[in-house]
Amino acid sequence: MDLTRWRKSTRSGTASNCVELARTEQAAAIRDSKNPTGPILAFTSKSLATFLNTLR
Repeated sequence: MDLTRWRKSTRSGTASNCVELARTEQAAAIRDSKNPTGPILAFTSKSLATFLNTLR
């Protein structure tokens, strides 16, 4: 998975509680923007959709 293209959530604004997302066609990853070298949550595209729908 290419994790070089991280983007910050548009809902983060200027707050320090931010998440970033990296996506490919088949996978995605989420990380804490305050700790870019820390752990990530990795998902298939389908499991990411399920995860996000559960959060809503």
